[in-house]
Amino acid sequence: MRFAYTASVALAALVAATAARADDKNVKIGVMNDMSGLYSDIGGPNSIVAAKLAVEDSGLEAKGWKIDVIGGDHQNKPDVGVNLARQWIDVEKVDMITDTPNSGVALAVSNVVKEKNAILINSGGASADLTGKACTPNTLSATYDTYMLANGTGKALTKAGGDSWFFLTADYAFGAALERDTSAVVKANGGQVLGGVKHPLSTADFSSFLLQAQSSKAKVIGLANAGGDTTNAIKQASEFGIVQGGQKLAALLLFINDVHALGLKVAQGLTFTESYYWDLNDGTRAFAKRFAAKAAKGSMPSMGQAGVYAGTLHYLKTLEALGGNPHDGAKVVAKMKELPAKDDAFGEANFRIDGRRMVNAYLFEVKKPEESKGPWDYYKKIAEIPAAEAARPLSESECPLVKK
Repeated sequence: MRFAYTASVALAALVAATAARADDKNVKIGVMNDMSGLYSDIGGPNSIVAAKLAVEDSGLEAKGWKIDVIGGDHQNKPDVGVNLARQWIDVEKVDMITDTPNSGVALAVSNVVKEKNAILINSGGASADLTGKACTPNTLSATYDTYMLANGTGKALTKAGGDSWFFLTADYAFGAALERDTSAVVKANGGQVLGGVKHPLSTADFSSFLLQAQSSKAKVIGLANAGGDTTNAIKQASEFGIVQGGQKLAALLLFINDVHALGLKVAQGLTFTESYYWDLNDGTRAFAKRFAAKAAKGSMPSMGQAGVYAGTLHYLKTLEALGGNPHDGAKVVAKMKELPAKDDAFGEANFRIDGRRMVNAYLFEVKKPEESKGPWDYYKKIAEIPAAEAARPLSESECPLVKK
């Protein structure tokens, strides 16, 4: 009788604990990015603003949920990102990590998140491998990838006559993936790659790299880099008179913050691909207005910051649909893929089995100074790329979650 009593008490305690956990309304979100370096404008503290705006728009706190948002600097170092992720998950009980601009960091953190059964909603890391051969049941990519960039800018410029390319490539996972994917698109569309040169992350002096690109006589110089590296390369290319000499710069990854830093006089005419721009429609303008009111210096949101907002909002809506936080990353991510995802930044765009959000992409060109009607009015839309074309077809996917 005593054994039966003890067993029934233990079972009752287990049922009570399970029920309490099922309706747990405590959530902790970690925004991990470059807080002070070359990617801080496209992520940085304003990504925390984006995450907090998503919490506000979810309405969950008014319903009794306790949601904490913290930030951390990965310093563009995978080992720092891994240590921070472990600290957050093991000690600070972070449920979901978001942003992670820098593909090397994103890939490393994705492995930790899988091991710990937490969640990574990547919006800043561009490598298509995150939803390809390195995909996991715990990671989502909310915004863009190297496949999208290559099939936007790379294809458009090659078809427009830019059939010979030379690459200036950031020497880490992101740069390698972007050069790889763009080279494949250039060749598939009848172009050729004449060569390339790799540069260290956060390069101040691009003169030797630009001279090599100039001497290649390639019609297009592809900048397979981002943030401060891209703006430095463009500024110095202008000083070298490269565009005036007949070669075209392809900024394969450009953000509105980069254009703002460059100014229209220097950036005018650049062609690039993004999945978000603040002035696309009523929804994007509504989100941007709320963001700018809270952001440092009244900045408009970058594509990555828009992705932090959208991914966090869908995550919170999914937890609400589940009735609480199960603290089971794979379970929550699976549900996020099942539920429709909709927000002002990207409209209706769901997540696929490989974790890729099916957002539309847009080919933009930077306006001339006289074409701009006011602050942050920098882009003119050249073409819209449907999500089905912007994302790698599942039939070509190396993601082990995709059944063929």
